[in-house]
Amino acid sequence: MKNLTQSLRLTLVLTVLLCVIYPVIITFAGKLSKGQGDGEKLMVNGKVVGYALIGQKFDQTQYFWTRPSAAGYNAAGSAGSNKGPSNPDYLKDVQSRIDTLLKYNPGIKKSNIPADLVSASGSGLDPDISIEAANIQIKRVAAVRKLDQKQVAELVSTHTHKPLMGMFGPSGVNVLKLNIALDALK
Repeated sequence: MKNLTQSLRLTLVLTVLLCVIYPVIITFAGKLSKGQGDGEKLMVNGKVVGYALIGQKFDQTQYFWTRPSAAGYNAAGSAGSNKGPSNPDYLKDVQSRIDTLLKYNPGIKKSNIPADLVSASGSGLDPDISIEAANIQIKRVAAVRKLDQKQVAELVSTHTHKPLMGMFGPSGVNVLKLNIALDALK
């Protein structure tokens, strides 16, 4: 009987702690963040065009391309593909992405293509690309938009974020923010 009483007390304490107190703390912390817990909405002309931390598909030549998504950029179905590096379907997808990049970005070598432009992230919704992935697209974007490459390179540099506190995570470029700024150059 003693064990049953202790088990019931522990269950009650953990239920209150994990089902009431913890969610209240997390909700409060979310309200202090950008977007007040609803995500950082990015707006253009008063309309929401996306969220800063959810990747979107960009495959038009006048935009910087984002990282491929195994989830089809569906935030409700965020996931990787579970295909390993020796899976024939995976290799076919990667080769197709490489071929497309080489077609629309003449002058770059296959060996210079960053992995994040041809392989999907674990979530399938990565909003960032590496600085290298942005830099190899500058020539194409500048040519299509009839802009100076230096101007586009400066835009990439301006939208490059550094690691948190200089050491946590990689540097990167948020593709949606960069493309919004690119459209604003008109």
